[in-house]
Amino acid sequence: MEFQQTADGTYRFDVTVRHADDGWDHYADRWQVLAPDGTVLGERVLLHPHDTEQPFTRSLAGVDIPPDIRAVTLRAHDSRHGWGGAELQIDLSE
Repeated sequence: MEFQQTADGTYRFDVTVRHADDGWDHYADRWQVLAPDGTVLGERVLLHPHDTEQPFTRSLAGVDIPPDIRAVTLRAHDSRHGWGGAELQIDLSE
């Protein structure tokens, strides 16, 4: 996972997901960037399974994070089980 603050003050996240995708009935279908209070700051929808591409990296740009927020959480979702797996805590001051 990588992130950067862009010239316009928003953030870009490049997130790598590993999931045992098994066709359209069971695949990683999105990931989110959350504020400490759980507010969704950004969401990347994954439009298809990645059965043969594991792990895979997808980006999300234009995430507006208020200046008083210094850390966010990343979490992933799959089409069968919902939210799960390892959540990542990201310190934006690094």
